[in-house]
Amino acid sequence: MSSEALKQEIRAALDNTTLARTLGTFCKTYPAKREKAYEGVDFEATRNKISEVKRYAADHVDEMISEFTKNCEARGGHVIVAKSKDEAMEKIRALVKEKNVKTIVKSKSMASEELHFNKVLTDDGVLVQETDLGEFIIALEGNTPVHMVMPALHLNKEEVADLFTDYTKVKNAPVIAEEVKTARKVMREKFCTADMGVSGANVAVADTGTVFTMSNEGNGRMVGALPKIHLYIFGIEKFVKSISDARWIFKALPRNGTGQRIASYVSMYTGATEVVTDKENDTKEKKEFYAVILDEPGRRSILAEPEFRQVFECIRCGACLDVCPAFALVGGHVYGSKVYTGGIGIMLTHFLIDEGRASEIQSLCLQCGRCKEVCGGGLKITDMIRKIREKNAKEHPNAIHKFALDAVSDRKLFHSMLRIASVAQAPFTKGQPMIRHLPMFLSGLTEGRSFPNIAQVPLRDIFPTIEQDVPNPKGKIALFAGCLLDFVYTDLARDVVLDLNSIGYLVEMPLGQACCGCPASTMGDVENATKEAEINIEGMEAEKYDYIVSACPSCTHQLRDYPTFFEEGTEMHKRATELAGKTFDFCKLFYDLGGCEESGDGKAVKVTYHDSCHLCRSLRVTQEQRELLKNTKGVEFVEMEEHDNCCGFGGTYSVLYPDIATPILEKKIANIQATGADVVAVDCPGCMMQIRGGLDARGLDIKVKHTAEIIAEKRGLV
Repeated sequence: MSSEALKQEIRAALDNTTLARTLGTFCKTYPAKREKAYEGVDFEATRNKISEVKRYAADHVDEMISEFTKNCEARGGHVIVAKSKDEAMEKIRALVKEKNVKTIVKSKSMASEELHFNKVLTDDGVLVQETDLGEFIIALEGNTPVHMVMPALHLNKEEVADLFTDYTKVKNAPVIAEEVKTARKVMREKFCTADMGVSGANVAVADTGTVFTMSNEGNGRMVGALPKIHLYIFGIEKFVKSISDARWIFKALPRNGTGQRIASYVSMYTGATEVVTDKENDTKEKKEFYAVILDEPGRRSILAEPEFRQVFECIRCGACLDVCPAFALVGGHVYGSKVYTGGIGIMLTHFLIDEGRASEIQSLCLQCGRCKEVCGGGLKITDMIRKIREKNAKEHPNAIHKFALDAVSDRKLFHSMLRIASVAQAPFTKGQPMIRHLPMFLSGLTEGRSFPNIAQVPLRDIFPTIEQDVPNPKGKIALFAGCLLDFVYTDLARDVVLDLNSIGYLVEMPLGQACCGCPASTMGDVENATKEAEINIEGMEAEKYDYIVSACPSCTHQLRDYPTFFEEGTEMHKRATELAGKTFDFCKLFYDLGGCEESGDGKAVKVTYHDSCHLCRSLRVTQEQRELLKNTKGVEFVEMEEHDNCCGFGGTYSVLYPDIATPILEKKIANIQATGADVVAVDCPGCMMQIRGGLDARGLDIKVKHTAEIIAEKRGLV
């Protein structure tokens, strides 16, 4: 369970109206800005190249360090390779003392934050001045970044004006242009008098000993150009082999980070540059240049673990934050590592900052997969978060979670419990199809939504009574019902059967099937997920069927993932592979088998569509269902805004974090209402439960139907 302290942080973030407005606006407009910035650029090809060059550097990291050191020092620079954070900071302190540095100007450097650079040197009596505007503001606030690229998004111009007034002792007007002038005035004096400039690197090039910094303010350039001593601090993950390799990162970083084609400043430093110190006498002098490379155990442990090694392919663009539905509501402070935030921040916090905090904040991930779509390095962020969950579940098992998942993986026990619940629910249903309030620890199920009744008779008992009139069947399909079709949405299961009958296929329901194992996988319980995979491989008997159909994309995804649970070459892996290869989600299979022919009763109905996360992002099915709906006579199809945004269900997420799930659902409902649709079509029973429950709780008369239900109704099959 998430800690009460974390829940309090979430509530505080949700109560911050400035954060809600600025993050909400930015995250809503970001996708369109990013898409426009990529016009004429092949994003997939670009990020494949980024992955390639970064992977090469990771595979040859010791060679990168050696080459960079040799080439930087050949040009008058000095390189310090630190084997721990403590060593890095002690060597920096020694350098500062040796050079009698009293004032430092610093452009944005996340690596320096890992070292507690500002605090340590401030305690030593050194004045450390942040010069990035956002970093300067949060330093005055005494806070940490809310976003890796835009650190002060949580503050409005009035709050910034107050901070500047306190700092300068001169009244500052809450006008952004004036605030920028104030910052510029403060910074110009600091730049001109600083003894040392400190920078963070976006990229370090081994072949030339060059470090790059990209920024949209002149501060980065001034930090590197004006002080006599220039110090770079960066980790070994920033290496690439050549300047040519670096170009791919520069192609994606501004587009992904802020929706720009190019950053305002791209600064390159190669060793100690010669500068004019007295123009009149043509006196020249070399600046002192130092590079501190963090090569400490945390970074080496990333490289040592194959499942996390791709973290080195991250370009720190922050795109994973900008599309995350949870981050858009709570911002970075809730992630709480004081350095890294968002999806990638969970991994970086786990390895580089605080495993305990990472174990807690990983639960903020909905597993919607939007981050994977936009990641500049092609990182499988949600997959890595699940691996962290697996480590947590193994090392620090949660007794409540374990008890629940053990019960679900015991097919007979779980089904018996559901049958008992179908009777026990009577006091809460009050004769209605939806439960609006549940007591005590079950209250989260009805927070912001109504909850569907459990079917009085499960599908496995009803299935033999479904009449299938298929004279000359083209083939035989096994229905994988999953928990919701078997015990809640039995009418939906019937419609799936009749739809497939209508195009010439017989359907059977193997009774040995159980929960697909998705809840266990999502919560990191590999033991129960594997157990459920074994049960279903045995129970589904895939060899008997032409296809296996599921009307739940999460189940489809899980069944297709079964081969990963077993060692290659084993009998179970072979059977799991056969099952996975035959498994399709309903709309995809129905479309592929010829179900898209135009038909329907012609009665007018306006339909919009919500894309479930697993269907559109894991299974990559986005058009087939739309074609099925558009080819149904009488259906007027209208696309909703943000149609592929998560509905906030996320399995147990909506129960664990109702404060986050409810506003996500409210956004979805607002977008549905804006279409004027009579019906919102879905292909996921979980989404159907979430959206239908939300509409019911708000008294809105908009129907929520699975695509299979709409097809069956409009074609007169029921």
